[in-house]
Amino acid sequence: MRRTKGYQDLDENAGDSRLSISQMPLPQEIEMASVSVVPDDTFTVTQAVNALGFGWFQVKLSLCTGLCWMADSMEMTILSILSPALHCEWNISKYQQALTTTIVFLGMMLSSTFWGNISDRYGRKTALSMCGVLLFYYGLLSSIAPNFLWLLFLRGLVGFAIGCVPQSVTLYAEFLPTKQRAKCVVLLDCFWALGACLEVALALVVMPTLGVHWLLALSTIPLLIFALICPWLPESARFHVASGQPDKALATLEQIAQDNGRPMLLGRLVCDDSVGIGQRGRLKHLLIPHLRNTSLLLWFIWMSCAFCYYGLVLMTTELFETDADGSEESCAADCRPLQTTDYMDLLWTTLAEFPGIFATIFIIEKCGRKRTMAAQFIIFALCICMLTYNGNRTFLTCILFVARGIIAGLFQAAYVYTPEVYPTALRATAVGACSGVARLGAMITPYVAQVLLKSSIVIATGVYSLAAVLAAVACLALPIETKGREMRDTVTGTT
Repeated sequence: MRRTKGYQDLDENAGDSRLSISQMPLPQEIEMASVSVVPDDTFTVTQAVNALGFGWFQVKLSLCTGLCWMADSMEMTILSILSPALHCEWNISKYQQALTTTIVFLGMMLSSTFWGNISDRYGRKTALSMCGVLLFYYGLLSSIAPNFLWLLFLRGLVGFAIGCVPQSVTLYAEFLPTKQRAKCVVLLDCFWALGACLEVALALVVMPTLGVHWLLALSTIPLLIFALICPWLPESARFHVASGQPDKALATLEQIAQDNGRPMLLGRLVCDDSVGIGQRGRLKHLLIPHLRNTSLLLWFIWMSCAFCYYGLVLMTTELFETDADGSEESCAADCRPLQTTDYMDLLWTTLAEFPGIFATIFIIEKCGRKRTMAAQFIIFALCICMLTYNGNRTFLTCILFVARGIIAGLFQAAYVYTPEVYPTALRATAVGACSGVARLGAMITPYVAQVLLKSSIVIATGVYSLAAVLAAVACLALPIETKGREMRDTVTGTT
């Protein structure tokens, strides 16, 4: 209103001056100058985020979001350590070991769309705050589970809470300028890799002396820290605008300008989101005609990513056990706890995620999202096929190192593409749906990596290779390449 009043004053002053000047025509230069006094004084969140650039605000958000990913990674990495430990402590079978992993992913699958709806209806910050508290609470309770059934129940609830973690990527991506978005989202995986390495190092120290229950308890410390800092997380400005709260969105953008040391854009914040409040966050909108092919292909790609990634994580400990025993056969009563060499090799293969991340950053901006994901799936399939070669432990570790780096970078490439291809009104729901479908693949993979692998390593690796090749074809079939494309606010239009 103040800006409008200022424009009116300028017009009045100009009008008074014209009354006192002869009616001679104004030169063209003066006319053009007077036209530029009143510009088109509107801007969108996308324009504001791009203009304010990457700065201290995004750095703080990177650390908060990264802590969430690090905590999630520790809860996921512990699955590969938990099963052999419970096999020794409670004498559970291979199928029960696989069930301890499957139950977590079942909880994640069932809750992913739930958290996506919460994020689109009540905000990303609200969903992540609830997630942090629940994840810490159930993670801590699982450390004192008295028996196997109680442990299954509590780990399932942990999985339910973990289903919200992908929404942190939604929040993070919505604050990133277009030019930096892909690099920053891929770099976020550094926190995941750091969490995985920290969990292996913690297991190396804790397991020989205190045991698996103390490992479960100590692994919740990052979750507690994240839950405590959630009140300071910013809410998405895109969500505020889409939900009819432009004042709150403007306040957030002004905070970005202040933190980044940039001047705030002049004018009025507008939204061209064509989806009403009552239609936001519904799963059925992902299957409208011009989004149907994209959604179906992405669901298969995400499912294959999770199937291959977690399969490789679980196979790593299984292959190291097999290599140490010199035989693939073992009865349910046999107990061989992971040794120091096993933890060190597991740590080395986990460290492979870092070069995989940096390679993905370089390739994804050069070749685009679709080609990068397709190429990584093919390379992963080749690496998995090489696991059938009966080499020494060093050869096995090297192949697992390369495969782990490739599949880690691939997962992050999918996290880059998905928020970019969907509009604001459906973005959190889309990420939640993709994450939920991915957990279906993760639920199946323990029975391949931990059960089928014991019967035939050739069949097990063949399953993973086939899934990777099919997913590569799906990547190339995606309708749109999002490289250099701004995040959309509207659902209408073609993809």
